[in-house]
Amino acid sequence: MTKQTLQLLDESFNIHSLTPDSQVPSEVFDAKIYFIGKTYDELSIVVPANVHIESLEVEPDWRALEVLGPLGFSLTGILSNISGVLAEKKISIFAISTFDTDYILVKKANLKNAVNALRADDYLVIND
Repeated sequence: MTKQTLQLLDESFNIHSLTPDSQVPSEVFDAKIYFIGKTYDELSIVVPANVHIESLEVEPDWRALEVLGPLGFSLTGILSNISGVLAEKKISIFAISTFDTDYILVKKANLKNAVNALRADDYLVIND
């Protein structure tokens, strides 16, 4: 039985770390897709690799798998199950949740192994 369907996004992403008092660079808002997280201690920005911003640190070369939704708030274990499959294969993730769905980012070098592991566990992963 097939589990959730995941869509591989075309873009490669960079994950940036900035100080919590930093302003979000205007280039971020011009991107077709981006994620911003701010806490008391940091500002994190995930943008396509072709968007260049100044940051304290950057983690390049991530690919994103979108859990096709929308996913209801009553659903449980989706992110836990996917991350568990990848953890078994020693594949690190960077997870992002939105109102409607989840995104699982994996390093580009681990993408093939991640997709194979998910498919072997009955997830449908589409590439286009």
